[in-house]
Amino acid sequence: MEKMEKVEIFTDGACRGNPGPGGYGSIIRTRHKESEISGSAKNTTNNIMELTAAVVALKHLKEPCDVILISDSQYLVKGMTQWIKGWAKKGWITAAKQPVKNKDIWLELDQLSKIHKISWKWVRGHQGHIENERCDLLANMAVDKMNQ
Repeated sequence: MEKMEKVEIFTDGACRGNPGPGGYGSIIRTRHKESEISGSAKNTTNNIMELTAAVVALKHLKEPCDVILISDSQYLVKGMTQWIKGWAKKGWITAAKQPVKNKDIWLELDQLSKIHKISWKWVRGHQGHIENERCDLLANMAVDKMNQ
């Protein structure tokens, strides 16, 4: 069996107002290259942008990879490491007996996590983590560009 390529993905989302105009930024780093991705949405939430950053980056991978995905979103990291199995078992209802928000994006992340071997890692935002700061800048630049 071939060894999967190791990939680091850094992600961040931003929103001006919640809901409001939002953006996301991702860095994909392989042994051979590094690329940046960003995008925006007119009326969204910060959580949707955090999840979208991860989805878009994972979709850029052309084959199954061994991924470390680093985000400052506890919503994303805890969602994928602690909550998602319980949500699926309970019919996508939260512990508070409410429908899971952003279910469509969670389902997409769940499908992508079956393709790749993903380690989800949380970092504290706005603490000088170089890649996290860059993703934050990419996300905010995407919002600025949309608002021009």
